[in-house]
Amino acid sequence: GSGGVIGDGAQFFPWIHVNDLTRLVIHVLENEDVTGILNGVAPDVVTNWDFTKTFNTTIVRPGFFPLPRAILNFTLGEDRAKMLTEGQAVVPKRTLESGFNYNFPKLRMALDNIFSYR
Repeated sequence: GSGGVIGDGAQFFPWIHVNDLTRLVIHVLENEDVTGILNGVAPDVVTNWDFTKTFNTTIVRPGFFPLPRAILNFTLGEDRAKMLTEGQAVVPKRTLESGFNYNFPKLRMALDNIFSYR
């Protein structure tokens, strides 16, 4: 199996396919009118629970053993653990407004592509 949810799994879990992230960097470099900060995340906003379920479904493995918040707080320290246990609903508003088009806007599409060798 693979890992389970982090904490209670309700926290948002921003993600992006490496292909789209690479293309986004190229998009910014090739377009002088794109300035400022862009969020390098996919437009499909998911929770850690959604991500874990979709990941485990894609690789056809059960997701056991959730990772309790207390273990992360102990091993990483509370400040660092917050990055995983209190995620943010990051939306790529300016990225989309810049004219960038995602090849993998949905989590399932991205994971199917990554694990297409199976």
